[in-house]
Amino acid sequence: MSTLEARDLSCGYGRRRVLEALSLAARAGEVLVLLGPNGAGKTTLLRALARLLRPMHGSVLLYEEDIWELRADQVSRRVAIMPQTERRDWPLTVEESVRFGRVPHCGWLLPYRALDRRIVEEALGNMGLCAMRDRPITELSGGEWRRMIIARALAQEAGVLLLDEPTAGLDLKFQAEVLRLVRRLATERGLVVVLTLHDLNQASLYGHRLALLAEHSLAALGSPEDVVTEELISRTFGVSVTVTRHPVYGTPLVAPLADLL
Repeated sequence: MSTLEARDLSCGYGRRRVLEALSLAARAGEVLVLLGPNGAGKTTLLRALARLLRPMHGSVLLYEEDIWELRADQVSRRVAIMPQTERRDWPLTVEESVRFGRVPHCGWLLPYRALDRRIVEEALGNMGLCAMRDRPITELSGGEWRRMIIARALAQEAGVLLLDEPTAGLDLKFQAEVLRLVRRLATERGLVVVLTLHDLNQASLYGHRLALLAEHSLAALGSPEDVVTEELISRTFGVSVTVTRHPVYGTPLVAPLADLL
């Protein structure tokens, strides 16, 4: 059984369709990476999977139920989303922000129980944030901010984690840290992780399966070896590439071919 599935999904904004008749399924224990050129519909698909954008046609199934037939609170207990950008104007502490992950379970007004405190404490510990629990989120670095968002998702106890460009604006160290973390969460906790990336090499290294979007639809879906090929990548992105192998892990490694003169 697929945990999260798009069936014959068409969606967009106003009369403009961004995705047409797209079908794919995300499974527990894996990282599914959405790839494609700018404007291909990666964020649109992620928003549809999160029940933030109603389909024009087709459906999104969460544990075999139409996500739009579920109540919003039912979805929020099962699905956590990290948007590409999120305002952090209020000087909440890290711990206060992570506590928001418990709202789908206990509401805004109900008491904060011992169970909630334990779950928040575990989330902070898993993300290495205990030492900075009292730091205002306005003072966090990009990498710390994303770790806090993931800790909030863990406190939410959602089985599905949707991440829109989780490495955007991070240096190489923090990119690797975040991607290693989400892959570990998927494999060790049996979570469904769907994320968008621009870096094809990172997608090949950290994704269990890749979904390549192009021209409003799904161009390819499968393992990194199936999707990251010279023919598919060159055609989809409009640039000649060569695909070799990672010297340590053997995953596809993409390099553009260009006339440097």
